[in-house]
Amino acid sequence: MSGGFEHLLRELTPQVLGALVRRYGHFDACEDAVQEALLAASQQWPRDGMPDQPRAWLITVASRRLTDELRSEEARRRRENNQALEIPLVAPGADSTGPRDADDTLLLLFLCCHPSLTPAAQIALTLRAVGGLTTDEIARALLVPEETMKKRITRAKQGIRSSGIPFRPPPPAELPARLAAVLQVLYLIFNEGYTSTDRVDLAEEAIRLARLTYRLLPANGEVAGLLALMLLTHARRAARTTPAGDLIRLDEQDRALWDANAIAEGTALVTDAMTRTALGPYQLQAAIAALHDEAAQAEDTDWTQILALYDLLIRFDDSPVALLNRAVAVAMVQGPRTGLALINEVAQDPRLANHHRVDVARAHLLELAGELPEALEAYLAAARRTTSLPEQRYLNARAARLRR
Repeated sequence: MSGGFEHLLRELTPQVLGALVRRYGHFDACEDAVQEALLAASQQWPRDGMPDQPRAWLITVASRRLTDELRSEEARRRRENNQALEIPLVAPGADSTGPRDADDTLLLLFLCCHPSLTPAAQIALTLRAVGGLTTDEIARALLVPEETMKKRITRAKQGIRSSGIPFRPPPPAELPARLAAVLQVLYLIFNEGYTSTDRVDLAEEAIRLARLTYRLLPANGEVAGLLALMLLTHARRAARTTPAGDLIRLDEQDRALWDANAIAEGTALVTDAMTRTALGPYQLQAAIAALHDEAAQAEDTDWTQILALYDLLIRFDDSPVALLNRAVAVAMVQGPRTGLALINEVAQDPRLANHHRVDVARAHLLELAGELPEALEAYLAAARRTTSLPEQRYLNARAARLRR
C-alpha cells in the first residue's frame, strides 16, 4: 500500500474504532473488526481506488464484521440490539471532517485511561488505539520485548472487563479525574519520546494527541498548558544533542537551533490560559519553560520569576522532583550553597532513594560553587545510577572535564 494510504488509514483508525466502541461498547471485538477493515482497505484500495468517503467505508466494513461476530452468540446479539443502535455511526453525507470524528477520538483517549488500568497499561492502550502504533512499534518505543507488550495490552483489556466498569464515556462527575489521567498519560508518552535520543516520533505523537485534546477542550486551561509545555520543551530538541547523540545541558545549547515558531505558539497558549482560567501545574510548568526559551542566552534567564513560579507549582505538586527543581532555581537566585542545602533536604525523601537526578543536581551546584572534587564524585555517582546510556556518556564526560 502506498505511503499516502498508510498515513490516511493511521489517521482514520481511532475515528473508526471510536465510532464502533461508542455504538457497541466491546473494545476487543471492535478493535478486531477495525483491523479486518484496515486489511480489506489495504488490499482493495490500491486495486480499485480510494472510496469517496474512506472513513464511512471503513466503518461500514468494520460494522459488518462486528455484526457477524456479535450475532454468533446470543448474549452478544442482545447487546447488539441495545439502545446504542439508535446512535448513527455516520451522518448522511458526512465523512472525516465533522465534530463527531474528533469526539470519537477523544472518547478513545478517555477510555484508554480507564480507572482500572495502571499508567503503563494506559500508555500502551493509548498508543495502540489512538496513536495507531502497532504492538511492535509500542514495544520498541517503550524498550520492552514485543511479547511483553502483547501481554500488557491483553491484560489491560482483561482488566477492563473484570473491573465491571463499563468501557464507555465516563459520566460527567468522573470527567475531571479521567481528564487528569488523560493528560498524565500524554505527558508520560511525550517524556518517553523526548528523553530518548532516537524516539522523536513518540514525542511528536504525544504533541499530535495533545493538539487534538486542546481542539476539543479549548476552554480547559490545563489542556492548553500541557500542549504549551510540550511545544516549549520540544522546541529545544535540535539543540539537545550533538551529532553523535551526546546530551548537551540546557545552558550550553545553541539557542539558534531552537524552534522559534514552536516557542511562539507555546508561549501564546500558556499566556492565554493563565489569563483566563484557574492556574494548574501544567500551565506553571509551561510558564517556566517559556522563561527558559525566551532568554536569548543562558545568563539572561529570569531565575527570580522562575523561582516564583516554582513556589506556586509546589502548591499543586510537592513531588520530590518538583522540589528538586525548585532547589536548583533557589541556587540560581540565592547562590549554589543555599540550593545545596535544600537538595540535601529533598534527598531524604525515600522516593528519591538512589535516584540519579539528586546527584546530577548536586554535581551541577557543586561545580558552580567551585567545589570541583566533590562535583566530580557526584557526576560519577549519577552516571552509575542512571540506566540511560546517553546520560551515562554525558555525566562521565562532565566528570572527565573536571579531572583536567
